[in-house]
Amino acid sequence: MDRHIGMLVNTQKKGALDMACRLIQWGKKKEIPILLPPHEASILGVPATTDDIWKTMVNFTVVIGGDGTFLRASRYVLNHSIPLYGINLGHLGFLASGKPEEAESDLEQILRGDYALQEHRILEGVIWREERRKHTLYALNDLVLTKGAFARVITIEIRIGNRYFNTLPADGVIVSTPTGSTAYALSAGGPIVPPHVPCMVLAPICAHTLYARPVIVGERDIINLIPRGSHRDLMLTQDGQLGYEILPGDRIELSLSHTKVVKVIVLPQRTYFDLLHEKLKWGQGIVRYEDKE
Repeated sequence: MDRHIGMLVNTQKKGALDMACRLIQWGKKKEIPILLPPHEASILGVPATTDDIWKTMVNFTVVIGGDGTFLRASRYVLNHSIPLYGINLGHLGFLASGKPEEAESDLEQILRGDYALQEHRILEGVIWREERRKHTLYALNDLVLTKGAFARVITIEIRIGNRYFNTLPADGVIVSTPTGSTAYALSAGGPIVPPHVPCMVLAPICAHTLYARPVIVGERDIINLIPRGSHRDLMLTQDGQLGYEILPGDRIELSLSHTKVVKVIVLPQRTYFDLLHEKLKWGQGIVRYEDKE
């Protein structure tokens, strides 16, 4: 069976480009084709594979960069069943969890089949304007409704399905997947949710009320956000990378997609809870007392 590794790279980082060159040379020595789409190939000066062919040929893809690169990669492969493995050259790296010094050994382990696939649910958002579908968005981490540059509170009506839930005066609101629970939602006081737990997190941003708290919403629920008032400087951001203008009276319908997932390669020696322990420094600096016999 032919083995083809795809590669997606943060071309703005010299370290990522150096790592990509290193792995391309490793692939040549191992006689394992590493395929790059046109943008990455032009920067690295190697032969390119067209997007359509790339998406049909690769068995899995190594993503070199940080979590932002991983989020872009997830949108790139969203309609194709291509597992992703991230090598982290960013900061925390909850998505891109591989270590640069172990890159070659990790890829060899994956090629041996010594890994598991973890399906990460995708958030689907539909912007309705005058009851017409304006945009349909997909996000691995979150969709966030926020005010613009002016320091004005916005008022957001929240409905779960057709039932009224709350009217929230706030700087904005985050709706995240479990994957995104360690991103923006965490900084807004939301809970950490493992990727295999099917739910959504609804987290207010700087709510102007004492009673607003993050809420866990079920996997089959539908969240509707409706901005009220005349505030026109509103934005819906997709994974913190793409933005869409929101007008008063628009309705943003949010749910977990039932047709789209992102497949992430997980190595048995590097579990999600190991990652939390490492990245969040849990338990470090705490004195441990042992019972004396």
